Amino acid sequence: MAGALHLLSTAGLGKSFDGVRALSEVSFSLAAGEIHAICGENGAGKSTFVKLLMGILQPDEGSIAVNGEPVVLRGPQHAQNLGLGFVAQELSLAPRLSILDNIWLGSAEVPFFHRTTALRRRARAALDALNVGDWDLDAPVASLSIGQRQIVEIARLFARDARILILDEPTATLSDAEIERILGVLDSVRRQGRSVIYVTHRLGEVFALCDRVTVFRNGEHIATEAIAAVTRPHLIELMLGRSLSEMYPQASAQAAPRSAATIVRLNIPGQVHDFSVEVPLGKIVCIAGQVGSGANAVTRALAGLIENATGNVWISGIPLPLGSVPRCVANNVVFISEDRAAEGLFHQMLVRDNLVAASFRRRARFGVLDWPALRRLAADLAGRLGIDRRRLRSSAAHLSGGNQQKLLFGRALQRAGGCLLLMNEPTRGIDVGARADIYRLMRELCDQGFTLVIASSDLEEVAGIADVVITMYRGETVGRYQRNAIDMSRILADIIHPSRSESTVRRVEPAQAL
Repeated sequence: MAGALHLLSTAGLGKSFDGVRALSEVSFSLAAGEIHAICGENGAGKSTFVKLLMGILQPDEGSIAVNGEPVVLRGPQHAQNLGLGFVAQELSLAPRLSILDNIWLGSAEVPFFHRTTALRRRARAALDALNVGDWDLDAPVASLSIGQRQIVEIARLFARDARILILDEPTATLSDAEIERILGVLDSVRRQGRSVIYVTHRLGEVFALCDRVTVFRNGEHIATEAIAAVTRPHLIELMLGRSLSEMYPQASAQAAPRSAATIVRLNIPGQVHDFSVEVPLGKIVCIAGQVGSGANAVTRALAGLIENATGNVWISGIPLPLGSVPRCVANNVVFISEDRAAEGLFHQMLVRDNLVAASFRRRARFGVLDWPALRRLAADLAGRLGIDRRRLRSSAAHLSGGNQQKLLFGRALQRAGGCLLLMNEPTRGIDVGARADIYRLMRELCDQGFTLVIASSDLEEVAGIADVVITMYRGETVGRYQRNAIDMSRILADIIHPSRSESTVRRVEPAQAL
């Protein structure tokens, strides 16, 4: 954007922690009315860069300029006074307070008795600018969806006249409909001449929304490109530092696969109707669908997590009782939830203990754990997973999302071949580099005789990793596709809105091939 007014720029920005270089000589510019994406793997330096821009950290070298004037940012309040506003991935709203209260929460200019006509008017103007002027200012934030709460966070910045909005993964936890709404709001922000720094792992949003993209890798500024001049494969290669062909490892050549699981007329009241499939041994079956399609419910039912699920399921010819987690585990079924925080990790336990938690019973004698054996097992698993062994004595809560997901895979690696591994959204909130590692682990498990059934709304992931794809819409199966017939546009058409006249499942390959 040569010749454009730079609302924000940096030159040679650098930062180190205890002698470790976190950011090195970063030069960056943001034009008026621009949405500028920042992409990179976890640990690439994105968070450090944002904290420097907001005055949370001070640079070791380099400079920052706002509206062409060099500044030394003394803290977040100073950055806010200069027109910068930040929305973190974890929202900072108070659910029991009203929309009005949350918009002005923490503002230094608000008097003790803050419910003045002027402040209500400014809050209303902020909502109007975001095309939600009909919202009730006195409604509690608890009554809003996550996507609507994200809009309140943005309205808070508008009310304080922020000209530069810094958004960190604003759509990470949103449904497709909410994402579309947020993207529309941000397009409105751009039309008003405000600028956005958009930190995200979602490359589809980068291409749909942004004007330019800057890539960080290992703390260095790798490239800044106009979106019109960069392709998705090239962008991924910039982020990874290696060829895109390494992203999705291909299945090993095998003889005609045997059946690992048979599912006949699985039903979940109000969620899934007559789902049936033969799952081939050593393959990856992806169930593709949007939120509410029933895809996630299928895997949860197979894991024994839905009590009222009905149907007939066989694992290697042995009947699988539904509605019982212990019985499913006893039948060599393992489940990895999309919600790592609530249903996966022991956050306050060590990385080592999280890795071997599923082996405590097997590594105990007379109720006493064999800790030397468990430590050896943890070190071996860390090596196989690509987790730094020096992190084994750290808290699991301190790991990146990608490494936390690897911990859950580590538990599965301790199972013998023949295990049915069920996963929902296996790479949600994970950067591109960690995704490549996760996909490699999936293929390694398949080579060891595991069978994977994945529910995913990420179409690029589905097309890249699946051997078989089943599409779902509102609880119904729409299509079934073998590897050589997988096409993203066809899958998208299935999961968004299949033809009302379509009375049978579209089959691109014979049903018996599944």
